[in-house]
Amino acid sequence: MQERQKGYSGKEIAAAWKEQGVSDRLLSAVDAWQEEAQAADAREKPSGAVVDAERGVPQPRYIYEGCAIVEEALSALLSGEHLLLVGPKATGKNVLAENLAAVFGRPDWNISFHIQTDAEALLGADTLLGGEVVFRPGPVVACVQAGGFAVLDEINMARNEALAVLHSLLDDRRMVDVPGHGRVRLSPFARVIATMNHGYAGTRELNEALASRFVVLRLPPMDEAGVAGLLRKACPALSETGCKTLGKLFAALAEKHAQGEISSRAVDLRGLLAAVRLMEQGLGPQRALRMGLVDKCMEEDERLIAGDVLRLFVAGEAGVDDFLA
Repeated sequence: MQERQKGYSGKEIAAAWKEQGVSDRLLSAVDAWQEEAQAADAREKPSGAVVDAERGVPQPRYIYEGCAIVEEALSALLSGEHLLLVGPKATGKNVLAENLAAVFGRPDWNISFHIQTDAEALLGADTLLGGEVVFRPGPVVACVQAGGFAVLDEINMARNEALAVLHSLLDDRRMVDVPGHGRVRLSPFARVIATMNHGYAGTRELNEALASRFVVLRLPPMDEAGVAGLLRKACPALSETGCKTLGKLFAALAEKHAQGEISSRAVDLRGLLAAVRLMEQGLGPQRALRMGLVDKCMEEDERLIAGDVLRLFVAGEAGVDDFLA
């Protein structure tokens, strides 16, 4: 993954994927698909209108790296399938989903699931506007009508009965009946990308009926070299030694998690990147990494183990100059 503060355009991401070795045939097919979608937008909306102009097409800060995964994802979406991205933390599920929306040139709706998510939260409900009762579309209805990409984040945290409303939308019927509003049809250019992580508290098995409506893509965890490579591109202020050291630290924490000694809380790429930003502000490496990684462990015994790993790779007397170029 590469990072840019202002974000990458879809064309820039596609160019980076081409450099990674992604098939020219697939990338050309995406271009043709996007032209067809834009022509349909122009026919169905006033001249010069943009699909959901207020929302816009995303410009991700990171570029997903992984030629095989990208090719599989592009193939699925071009075939009209919906994607279920499965993997533990730090595998780039949301980064990949946002990249795909950008490359296909579609606005995205990111819907975070939780135990209280119900059908109304997804489809919409009646509300008062100017003294009149009007239907307020939920994010799923708004997305599929606009031909956007719906990113259903941690889909296995919601109750199965709430997700049942998606069944007819995601199968060959490509429609859903919304009480009091009528029938909503899925745009031919709309896609649903769901993510799930078996490791989070509150997650459950996805019911078979819903799972059958997705093709599944399992994302591999990042190894030591992958983390170091990400840091080189995402954090230009880091020295080569800093990138390698933090890559080793992250891999060691991931190994402790794999062995069941600590939870996944300390295996946090966002926390690692945040720690580097704290170092750039002058905070010492140990303190920054403790805030970004170690202290996310809620149990004291886990914090002690993660702290031991931190001290193994980062000496207490280490300064910012030991990590920044």
